[in-house]
Formats: sequence, C-alpha cells, structure tokens
Amino acid sequence: MSEQISTSDIVEAIQSTKPLKTLFLNPPSFEKFDGGASSRWPATREIESYWYPVWLTYPAGMLEGSRLLDAPPHHIKWQEVVEILKDYEFLVLFTSTMGWEGDQKMATVIKWTYPSIKIAFVGPPVTTLPDKAFNGCTAIDFICRREFDFSVVEYANGKPLDEILGVSYKDQSSGRILHNPDRPQVTPEQLDDMPWATQIYHRDLDVTKYNIPFLLHPFVSLYSTRGCPAQCTFCLWPQTFSGHAWRKRSTDDVAAELANAKKLFPHVKEFFFDDDTFNIQKFRTIELCEKLKPLGLTWSCNSRVTTDYETLKAMKDAGCRLLIVGYESGDPQILKNIRKGATVQRALAFTRDCHELGLVIHGDFILGLPGETRESIRNTIKFAKQLDCETIQVSVAHAFPGTELFDYAKTKGFISNGAMSDDGGHQMAHIRYPGLPAEYVMEMVHKFYDEYYFRPKAAFRVVWQAIVNRDVPRLYTEAKSFMKLRSQRNRTSRAASALKAQESVGMNHS
Repeated sequence: MSEQISTSDIVEAIQSTKPLKTLFLNPPSFEKFDGGASSRWPATREIESYWYPVWLTYPAGMLEGSRLLDAPPHHIKWQEVVEILKDYEFLVLFTSTMGWEGDQKMATVIKWTYPSIKIAFVGPPVTTLPDKAFNGCTAIDFICRREFDFSVVEYANGKPLDEILGVSYKDQSSGRILHNPDRPQVTPEQLDDMPWATQIYHRDLDVTKYNIPFLLHPFVSLYSTRGCPAQCTFCLWPQTFSGHAWRKRSTDDVAAELANAKKLFPHVKEFFFDDDTFNIQKFRTIELCEKLKPLGLTWSCNSRVTTDYETLKAMKDAGCRLLIVGYESGDPQILKNIRKGATVQRALAFTRDCHELGLVIHGDFILGLPGETRESIRNTIKFAKQLDCETIQVSVAHAFPGTELFDYAKTKGFISNGAMSDDGGHQMAHIRYPGLPAEYVMEMVHKFYDEYYFRPKAAFRVVWQAIVNRDVPRLYTEAKSFMKLRSQRNRTSRAASALKAQESVGMNHS
C-alpha cells in the first residue's frame, strides 16, 4: 500500500472503467455561512461573501460524470440536495468544524433516503478526529484524511477500501474503526497533471454568485501551490489538512490555466491566488510574474510581510492589484507567541512599500491570541490605524482541534464551555484567559471595526474606490448589511452588559 499513484494512472483507470456517479458537495449551512472547501475562517459573514470550493475541483475533474455542487453561494437547501442525489451513487461531502453537527444529521437523512449510496466525509474536522466522526454519525462509509484527491477517485473507480491510502473506515464484520496508512502528499508533478480548477468552475458553478467585498466582482480564485512552511500556531489548514510542505505548480502550468480562464470568463474582473503563501519564494514569484504580464490580467493574492520591494514591484508590473496580509497583531510578544515569523517593524516597512507601489492591502487581524491583554488589543488597533490598509477583517481567535493553539488552550484550561459560533454561525469567543473575559474580546472586535472604518479618511477611501470601480450599488448593499449587523451587535452587547450588572447587584444583595 506504499506505492504512490500518479495522475496519469488515475486517468487511465477512468478511461478503462466506468466510475461511480459522484457528487462533490460543499453543503448547505447557516445563512451567509462560508465554511467549507477553502474558507480559511469558517463563519457567517458580516457581509454575504463566499470563497470557491477549490479542494473539491480536482477529484471532480478526474471523475467522468461527476458534479461539483457548492450549495451556500447558490442558495441550495438540503431538501434540494437530497432530491439531486437520487441520480448519484457516491457522495463526497466537505465538512467544517462549525458545520459538522448539521452535516452529520443530513448524512443520516441521506442514508435513510438512499440506503445504497456511499458517503465519504473529507475536511479538517474528520481528518483530526476520525473516530469521533464515526461514533457520531453511522451514515459515514469512510473518511479521507488530509488531501483526498486520489483517495476518492480510487474508490469511485472500484478500489477496495482496505487498499486505499489515507482512508479510515469501519470494518463491517467486527465494527472496529480502521485507519489505513497515510497517503503521501501530492507532488509538484502531480499538481501539474491535475485538471484545472477553473475548468470545473466553468462546468458546474455560476461565478457571479461568489462575492468577496474587497475583491472586484465577479472574481475567480485558484491555487498555484499547496501547503505552507510557516509555523503559525493558530492556522487551521497547514496543521490539519494541506501540511507544511510547500509544493508548487510549474509557472508554465499556472500561466496556461490563467490564459484559458481569461477565455472561459471574459466577464471576470479579477483572478485571486488563494495560496497560503503565494509569494514566499522570490525567484519563483518573479518568474511567474514574467509569464502573467503578457496576459494583461488583474489579479490578487495572499502575502506575507516578509516579501521584499523588488518582488512586490514585479507583482505590480504583472497586474497585481491587491494583497491579503495576515498581520494578526500589533503586539511584538503575541507575534512571538504564535510563531508568526514576522515583526511589527517588518510589517510597517512592507506596508510602506505597498503604498509606494500602489498595491492595495486587505489586512487581517485576530484578537484573543495567546498572551492577549487589554493593552495588547489597544496596541493592535493603534497598529492597524498606522498601517492604514484599505480594508480590514477582524476575527476572534478560534482554537481548532488539531492546531497547536488548541493543544495550548486545552492544556491551560482556557477553552470555555461556549461554542465557536452562535446558532446563526457567527463567530464567538471561546478562549478565556485570566483577566481577559471572552465577552470583552468579542466586544473589542466590534469596537475595532468602528474605530477603524468610522475615521473620515477610511470612510472616504471606501466610497471613492466604489466610484472608481463603478461598484456603488454593491457598496450600498454591503454598507446596509454591515450597519444592520452593527446595530444588532450593539443591542446584544448592551443587553449582555445589563444582565451582567443585574447579576452583580443580585450577588451583592445575597
């Protein structure tokens, strides 16, 4: 079972046998919830937005007769999914930590409705806790741990479960949960051989349904690499799914996909490289930029603050418009605690370079990381204002099972009994540090947004960009949604404060 299968072997198998008719599903969840198959921070968004289910595209492209169904952005409910499944023999469902409870309930309904259908679950939560998954949902036939591209394709083509690497399943005779040896990570050569994600979008998805507030609409996202060598203790994907080994597609293959995507989607305004660390290697980034430049595309990517000026300039010259940058914190000690591999000084220098080159930045920040205090939160808000990125996202720290942050918080007894999200899928603080109540961290997330965006400079910039990009109706819709949620949050915060005050009075009287 140690033999590694190549993409060409898979294609040959497909041609010689008729595979199970397979549905790849990013399942329905909470309203406006973006939680599976590529979302880095599963949650219901302040403004309705969805990332593409990139992980599901590769095996979908290797199986004849398959379909990729991305339910949330297409507003497909579970009843519709069950109806669609009448034409399929095999379901591959990408689950998330937040959506797990609902996903297992629906898998049970699906199995009851179609007893002969085979159901495989994939994704971080079942990779890290496969035994818990089986014990919680008897409808699951098997689980593919970590990268599942070849595992599900092999099964659909008739390979027995006990011969498939990276699979966990229940033995029918003994009832024991069995875990096959891990599958070797997909190699760079196999990445080049795989189907292009953008071709599967064109086949199965409506790209106009995908909206990210800081990206031009419509946009299309793809990967040029897999894995992330960074060691950030909180990050879900490298620790539970794609791994730390950085594997890159050839620049020729990436450029060829973009050239083809430009023809497939003439109405798309922006392409987004959703790699964890797109520009971590200077030589490779500059080489790819030389091949993207003749295409005349507008594109964006994730970036680390360690990227130097020369690389940023090559990106700008090749059509790069925007960078998503994980600053996380403005406190030096917290950056050390999470092993970010970056400093406040480097972040400031990087940001100055971007501003000078005309590269737009969407800055990501996290409150509630190890070592967080009231003072460090204020430092981060002040730091964000100093950076003056065009747009920001502020998240509350989540300790996902399988990450170092989870192990740390659990060992220290910092994980509260509260859930990561409320009944609507909105983020909730669930890590309580001594002297720093989770409620305070959540309150400061809201204040962070208010202090940042209600500065005249920031507000004017957002409006001006909407005018320049001829996207005023979109800005109006998003601003209306944001203000409505802000009002709801303020009411909830006031109610919680009042309740806490009443409880305090009651305790004093007693």
